[in-house]
Amino acid sequence: MGIQVEFSQDLALRNIQECADGERDLEECILIDLRSDVIYDFLKEGQRVYPIDKEIPLRETRMGQLSRPVASIRILEATHYWDDRREMVCTKGRYLLVEVFDPNDPTVQFEGYDRRKSST
Repeated sequence: MGIQVEFSQDLALRNIQECADGERDLEECILIDLRSDVIYDFLKEGQRVYPIDKEIPLRETRMGQLSRPVASIRILEATHYWDDRREMVCTKGRYLLVEVFDPNDPTVQFEGYDRRKSST
């Protein structure tokens, strides 16, 4: 039996309504009022590995659909642990929100998983 690990190039969190409905913990969801230069906690089911040496996209999962990047973040730490309540390995951590993107702005913020910096 091997160890199942997922390598993630982005952080996909759930819509906050899933927390309000009691389906998810707060750390599994994107908050409504995101602010740059603030550190947030996250929680994901499974054993995940994230890049911590660069900015990555923060995306929202809603009804099985993955959004365009809603923000650029930097993972500060990620820890694997056994969750007795879920009876599975989970990954919890913290991320720094670098920049929140305007959902109405069509500008491409990431090329693949590499952050594009504006020329202005």
